[in-house]
Formats: sequence, C-alpha cells, structure tokens
Amino acid sequence: MIETYGYARAGLLGNPSDGYFGKTLSFAMQNYRARVLVYASGRLEIKPSKADLPVFENLDDLYQTTRWRGYYGGIRIIQALIVRLVDYCRAQGIELENRNFTLEYESNIPQRLGLGGSSAIITASLRALCHYYGLKIPLPIQANLVLETETKELNVPAGLQDRVVQAYQGLVYMDFSRHLMESRGYGEYERLDPALLPNVYVACRTSLSEGTEVFHGNLRERWRRGDPDVVQAMTTWAGYAEEGRACLLRHDYQRLGELINANFDLRSRIYQIDQGNLEMVETARKTGATSNFAGSGGAIVGTYPDEDTFARLTEAMKPLAVIVMKPRIV
Repeated sequence: MIETYGYARAGLLGNPSDGYFGKTLSFAMQNYRARVLVYASGRLEIKPSKADLPVFENLDDLYQTTRWRGYYGGIRIIQALIVRLVDYCRAQGIELENRNFTLEYESNIPQRLGLGGSSAIITASLRALCHYYGLKIPLPIQANLVLETETKELNVPAGLQDRVVQAYQGLVYMDFSRHLMESRGYGEYERLDPALLPNVYVACRTSLSEGTEVFHGNLRERWRRGDPDVVQAMTTWAGYAEEGRACLLRHDYQRLGELINANFDLRSRIYQIDQGNLEMVETARKTGATSNFAGSGGAIVGTYPDEDTFARLTEAMKPLAVIVMKPRIV
C-alpha cells in the first residue's frame, strides 16, 4: 500500500505572473491536503470519492456540494494524469511494468477557492504512481506533468506556480523567466527556510467558489495581443516576488507587507474583482493585517504584526462566514 499527499498552497507574491514568464513566492500548507492510496490489483481501477458520486442527502445537499466542488470530481483529472504519464514515459523510452493497480483518493481542500485543490490531487497521484512503478522523475518535470495534465488534457488555463510549490513543498521562490522556460522547459526554483516568514494567515470563503478559468477570463488573450496594461502588470508582479524574497532574507517585514497589499491592488486594476472578494481583502486590512489573493479568488493570504491583530482579524471575518487559519508550512 502506497500512501502519498498533496497539500494546499497559497501564493504570497507574484501571482498570477507564473503563466507569463514572471516570478512568484508561495508556500504549501498542511492545513488542507489531498491523500492518495495505490495498491496492486487485478484490474486498473480509479475509485470514486464522495465528490464523484451523484448521490446526495437532499436538494440542498446537491446545491451546496455543487457550489463548493463544481460539476466534476477527481476521477477525470487522475485519468488525465495517467494518460499524460504514459505519454511521457513513451517519449522518454521508459517501459512501464505491466501490472495493474487501484487508486483511491480523498481531499479536504476547499475546491475552486484558489488553494490548488485540483493540482494537489494530481500531485499526490503522480507521487504514488512514481513510487509504484519505480520512476525517478525530477521535481521540475513532475510539476510540468501536473500542469500539462490540466492544460493539455483538460484544457484548463493554469500556470506552474501551484504545481511547483506542491512538488517541492515548503516555501518556494520561483523564477519563470522566458529564457529559462524556452531553453529547458522549466524555471529556477529555490527552497527558502519557512522560518524566514513573519506571522502569516490564510482565510477562505467557500461561498465565493469558482473555477480558475472563470476568474482569469480573457487575460491570456490580452497578454498575447500585447495589451500594455497586462504586459506591464506581469513585469511588476514578478518584481514584487523578487523584492519579496529579498525582504524575507533581510527580515524587512514592513516592506514585505506593502508588497503583499500592492500585489492585490494592481490585480484589482487589471481584473474585475467581485464584491465578496473585495470585502474580504478590505476587512482584513481594517484590522491591521495585509491581504492579497492566495490564488484566483475565494481565499486571501497576508501578514499580521501580533496576536491581538490576529484575534481582531478572526472576529471581523466571522460575520462574513470566512475561515481564518495560521498555515502549517509543510
């Protein structure tokens, strides 16, 4: 029995420039995780989890579950990963041993809130299958395979940030500069000591659940057209991540907080931000905390100076039905 995990992630700085030759700073956290079991069996089987079963307690259960998880479970993304992995092995001249398996999965990561829920399931599944077949795939390539599962197999727009930090775990600084991506297919990824982080929180609001493709809309098309606002924003976000790394190394947490706020403020000028997300961000800042999207909306991440501020933040978020937590960095 092989047991593996993939963890939720929060993008602290630079997001969403990862898909546009930018730079990001993110961390993986144990508060939420996807868990995968793989074991030998007579036939190849992907077992459904609750998210895949069309069985509900009542009409309200169907409604609430669908709003939270969307219309698809994990079977399709695991199946897409297996197809991608077979293609990769064939291209590399790797012959997979002819033995079947059963794969089971479950996840408590709130879906469609920008915490990397789908990529965590794929990452955990890839880890398990690599173990099962004795594959030694470098971490940068594992991240690429997870991304390709979503972009090439499922046509979901996405960047590498989630997949890299979930492959490496911990606190990771990522440089996706064009010359790196086009010359070797992956960026430069640096693990940083999580102890460098100041007080950090993550907050999520499940009522704001929506897919990343909804939030990003026509951003890529605007970027391809050379929209000056979008092109400049990507460069600026990358600069925020690079400067944020330097702030961590010199313990300049005041400037780090300014960058976190600026990251979201720029995003709000490029995207149409709905009122629910704006309310979360503004409420956090009124308590003295900083705030930025952790992903594509529905969850925020930021810093706070002391425990009194964290207590105010938690209380202020309760009327909004927002869960506030201290992330446990993997």
